Amino acid sequence: MAVKQVVVLHGLYMSGFVMRPLCSQLEKSGLSILNLSYNTLSPDRAAIFKQIDDFIDDKSTALVCHSMGGLVARAYLAANSSQSQNVEKVITLGTPHKGSHIARRMQQKGFDVFLRNSVEFLLTENGDWPFNAKLYSIAGDLPIGLMPLIAKGSQSDGTVLLDETKLNGMAEHKVFHLSHTSMIYSRQVMSYILDLIT
Repeated sequence: MAVKQVVVLHGLYMSGFVMRPLCSQLEKSGLSILNLSYNTLSPDRAAIFKQIDDFIDDKSTALVCHSMGGLVARAYLAANSSQSQNVEKVITLGTPHKGSHIARRMQQKGFDVFLRNSVEFLLTENGDWPFNAKLYSIAGDLPIGLMPLIAKGSQSDGTVLLDETKLNGMAEHKVFHLSHTSMIYSRQVMSYILDLIT
């Protein structure tokens, strides 16, 4: 079944605004887009999941998610609504599927106030991808950000460790020489996403 539409989910401290260039490229390919903005510090699961359900409306759908957005997508699939069965592919960009090392360190140092309720997603520890929807995990290895200071000698996109983007059961793991935020705007990444969806 060909994917006709895409739900786009942004990452922590962001909004749908940062995903607009990516959405514009997807729309040019004839796909319907839900660029879903949500409060990352106080995510309302019920409201987010209802918006996704209403948009899917029994049509074959892909989820394209940056960072924490991929963890929101996982929670949506885990809730197992009837509409979630129509999700064919989940494409994540820099998502810490195994839990965020930076978020864990922030919590340990007492900086929870800057994360608030996002920790319910960022501190989950997953090793597997158990869903019918295929997971395509995109990672970056250009370490521009805090990670080189926090975890010296690690491989990361500057925010998320390379290892955090890997799960047993994923369909593919693709690494680009990009930083955490720049992958949203990368032509290479966009081309890869379009190849997967269209």
